[in-house]
Amino acid sequence: MVKLREVRDKEGAIEHIETSYTGHNLLNAPKLNKGNAFTTKEREAFGLLGVLPEHVETLEEQATRLYAQYQEKSTDLQKNLFLNSIHDVNETLFYKVVQEHLKEMLPVIYTPTVGDAVEKFSLEMRRPRGVYISYENRDQIDTLLANRSYQDIDLIVVTDGEGVLGIGDQGIGGMDISIAKLMVYTLCAGVNPHRVLAMQLDVGTNNEKLLNDPMYLGWRHKRLSGQQYDEFVGQFVSAVRKTWPNIYLHWEDFGRDNARKNLERYRQEMLTFNDDMQGTGIVALSNVLAAVEASGGDMTQQRIVMLGAGTAGVGIADQIYDAIRHAGLSPEAARRCFWLIDRDGLLMEGQTGLPGFQQPYLRSQADVDGWQLDDPNKIMLADVVRNMHPTILIGCSTVHGAFTESIVKDMAAHVEHPIIMPLSNPTSHCEADPKDLIAWTDAKAMIAAGSPFPPVEYQGKTIRISQGNNAFIFPGLGLGVMVAKAKKMTDSMIVVAAKTLSSFSPVRQDKNAPLLPDFDDIIEISHTVAKAVAEQAIKEGLAQIPDDADVDALIRAATWEPQYYPYKKVPA
Repeated sequence: MVKLREVRDKEGAIEHIETSYTGHNLLNAPKLNKGNAFTTKEREAFGLLGVLPEHVETLEEQATRLYAQYQEKSTDLQKNLFLNSIHDVNETLFYKVVQEHLKEMLPVIYTPTVGDAVEKFSLEMRRPRGVYISYENRDQIDTLLANRSYQDIDLIVVTDGEGVLGIGDQGIGGMDISIAKLMVYTLCAGVNPHRVLAMQLDVGTNNEKLLNDPMYLGWRHKRLSGQQYDEFVGQFVSAVRKTWPNIYLHWEDFGRDNARKNLERYRQEMLTFNDDMQGTGIVALSNVLAAVEASGGDMTQQRIVMLGAGTAGVGIADQIYDAIRHAGLSPEAARRCFWLIDRDGLLMEGQTGLPGFQQPYLRSQADVDGWQLDDPNKIMLADVVRNMHPTILIGCSTVHGAFTESIVKDMAAHVEHPIIMPLSNPTSHCEADPKDLIAWTDAKAMIAAGSPFPPVEYQGKTIRISQGNNAFIFPGLGLGVMVAKAKKMTDSMIVVAAKTLSSFSPVRQDKNAPLLPDFDDIIEISHTVAKAVAEQAIKEGLAQIPDDADVDALIRAATWEPQYYPYKKVPA
């Protein structure tokens, strides 16, 4: 393990860093490397004299040169690989540059470009990061965890690579998603990158292209399922909890059945969270809360159509359902606000083979009696919109162009300010282009997209498009539960997080404004969310800090900033 200890002052700020690494070992440790910014005294103390050029640089000088190199890259994938190569060499410099150019670079290191990087994972020569746990090594998980680079870990992001973004089963390539998520935790909330770990559960893949690719780096085996899979996940969780009893475990991009199963299996036992289900749902709910309030509506009167009823779609429905319940409706009445459409059409009673998490949203035959249908054997999106007149339309289908002009105009004919959220990503899988939604509704629609889109010029106005990006919520939510040392994540903490994010919505002051704020204020937003969540954990008796703890001070102390700290040498 890398020997690194942060020494802090009475206020909790980092004073200096102690390490036993010297010479090339120090230069090859990305969390410690400063490159040409090592001071003369540090070069003398750590055996770096003659190893580096004479000039001692500042972090700002390095960042300026790095940004110039970044601008020379011609494609987003090239930029992604370049930034990741810097991350592999000097993390402080990486975070300094990306934080200074966050709006420009976040879509490059995260969605949508990370999807391209995932697909090319086995073709790129990269410095190994994180921990890979293959089913073949299932009896050595303790040993694998002991081989990690850094000892003290607060947060793990783990994937099995089955449900990556909108591109499906990517096997071992899912590791890039775990790494990218941790980057966002640091960039958007200041989570300390020295105390996090990316992990990949290698349970095989059903992607024939990968299985037949001689360059594929993962376990060449059909993806595990059933009891074998569940037992392996159980071994993993047990080993993690034994090593880090208070760990925050973030599940990422699991397949739709396993995502919910894993979360429900462990959420009452430990501090854990699934971003595809809960994070996506929180951001969508924040958008809905802001839009409904701005349009003068009532949450209990909404008619919600979801196109796509997988992990993300039902996760969003669950979060909005909880909010409607909090607004006063009974469970039965709240469920009747939803109409969920999967690949085979509207979810209906009597359909076979449906996963358990879809069951609460099934509609009866009586609900559709008398409907005008294009095909009496299958009720699709156009049928639901035509007959039910939704106020909210959300897409998690990954079907490009599914929100057609006729469907959107039909919806807008019955709702003054339709709330439309094509959330599938990457961009090539988005249900509609926001510029079309604006044109088809005469700019009356309230829109949030899952991928970044440029501003739209319409009738002399420039309209910024909100990206329903989970980066608005999971970093602050995670920081809050970690600061509070919460024993578990509750639905009430999630609702508080959604309401706090919603309070930042510009549309509350201007119906033509975006549903979500700009990323310029993301640290403030994340820290406000973190405080609200930590205080909710205290209120519920689930925090392991004093009830009168100064939460603001704890958040400040936990916040890491990309700057070079003085180093002191300690014995190996």
